[in-house]
Amino acid sequence: MPEDSAQNPEDEFRDMLSQFLSGNGDIDPARLASAAGLPDDPEMIRNLIAQLQSAMQSSGDGINWDLALEQAKTLAAQGVVATTPAERSSLEQAFHIAALWLDEATYVSELTSTPRLMSRLEWITATMPIWTQLAEPVALSIANSLTQVLRDQAPEEMSGMIEGASKLMRNVGGTLFAMQLGQVVGQLASEAVSGGDIGIPLLGSAKDGDQQAAILPQNVAAFGAGLDIEQDQVQLYLAVRELAHARLFRHAKWLRLQLMTSITEFAQGIRIDTDRLEQLAADFDPSNPEELREAMVSGALIPPKSESQLAALGRLETVLALIEGWVDVVTAQATARLPKSNAIAETVRRRRAAGGPAESAFSTLVGLELRPRRLREAAALWQKITDEVGDEKRDSLWSHPDLLPTSDDIDDPAALIARLGETDAAADDIDQAIEDLLNDDRDDRPHEADTGGPGDPR
Repeated sequence: MPEDSAQNPEDEFRDMLSQFLSGNGDIDPARLASAAGLPDDPEMIRNLIAQLQSAMQSSGDGINWDLALEQAKTLAAQGVVATTPAERSSLEQAFHIAALWLDEATYVSELTSTPRLMSRLEWITATMPIWTQLAEPVALSIANSLTQVLRDQAPEEMSGMIEGASKLMRNVGGTLFAMQLGQVVGQLASEAVSGGDIGIPLLGSAKDGDQQAAILPQNVAAFGAGLDIEQDQVQLYLAVRELAHARLFRHAKWLRLQLMTSITEFAQGIRIDTDRLEQLAADFDPSNPEELREAMVSGALIPPKSESQLAALGRLETVLALIEGWVDVVTAQATARLPKSNAIAETVRRRRAAGGPAESAFSTLVGLELRPRRLREAAALWQKITDEVGDEKRDSLWSHPDLLPTSDDIDDPAALIARLGETDAAADDIDQAIEDLLNDDRDDRPHEADTGGPGDPR
């Protein structure tokens, strides 16, 4: 015989939520969709209600990231423009030329996998594992904090209900967060022009272990549409940038793991401002759920960073700046023969400095800025190294993490360049010493004239 709902707090709480989701409560479903960051679209509202009802029935205890993928794809499917065969052929040719030009500008490893032309949907599918990896610590922290705040704020007579429904609240909260992330990634899919455009290695590695390069033709066309520059020049410039980014991560095989580990460690250190959350819970107006969403997407729930987080963020920004700065310098070198390469480069810099709306939404949602602040200084460092010691010595600094320039080196490039010069001089001295030693050995050997040749009577 089933237990009475009054004796099962979790069932009682589920019934209460079910009535609300069925439209029997005081909250307008359109307002709920707005709180989840979704457009006022009837189909999306129905999908949100269905997903929340599914979360209520779920026996799992975690974030269903499949919802983020589904939400992102739904958004990206709107406004899709098919790529023509001529556009695809032009971009494929651009990748071929870009590879040849990069061979002249850098000593980093070539790719062994063919660069891809991706649709927005393909980009979402390929990159979602990284987005969820970055977002999960914050999502779990919000779910845990929400449960704790509700437990602390509830009257004593409701403590059993809240305790029994804690897993349910985590599932519902996780669903809302996952759909919010899907909204952001879906918007990013309309902004990114390539796999490395965001600055981190979103595409991972191909099956054979090689780093993957890709371009989104529809977004490349939109990028060049507002410029008074021939489309083939824009395509070629962006192809060079993408290949340079992918080649770097293939060459420095340690870089991807170090970068993603640093990002994950930073994200795991994020804690939710429970005081702010308690205030929201105490003042919450069911007829105005947008307040909760605003707190989430504005970053108000994420308190100021701790000293250790600021230090970790500083290290992370340095590595990101070094990556982007190197790509800038190598791309400029490889595209020097493009008549309008400087104009395209300036457009890329302005676009990157401003950041897109979706990127801003991600930074407030997760608390992580993906754009390094010291990019111009890092690019200036790589340019000075190139001018003073050449491409090969510049690229050799990526062969081991201990050789990578530091934040101090960005501040004082002259000191690093002096050390590199001293290394070259020491290497020359060693080479000379080895050559002298070999010459001494040859001089000390008995000559045939001294020992007598064949047939010598001595």
